[in-house]
Amino acid sequence: MDTPLLDKSLDFSINVVKFYEEFSKSGKNLTIANQLLRSATSVGANINESIYAISKADFISKLHISLKEINESLYWLEILNKTNFFEYNYISLKSQAIEIKKMLISSLKTAKQNTKYS
Repeated sequence: MDTPLLDKSLDFSINVVKFYEEFSKSGKNLTIANQLLRSATSVGANINESIYAISKADFISKLHISLKEINESLYWLEILNKTNFFEYNYISLKSQAIEIKKMLISSLKTAKQNTKYS
């Protein structure tokens, strides 16, 4: 099942994977880039899992995990940006992450409202 949120998270993950591949060629320490790769790819994985959640609570839980992971991704992006270790499209990746974060917050609000009244 395709949803705008899932599509955007997949695009974000792919862009981070491409960034990581380029960064790994730089010979720089990969610790922060590894952290970014893990958190960024986890966002979409948990959104994908939420589609097949076994309950409303499970659905909300998976979206919360995705929200935590996108926040973590933004943190690692900020560190990479401020250390100036590597030229990359920081603004584009950050913009994608913020858009996903907003969509997750909106989805969580809607899901929680629907849970209260069902």
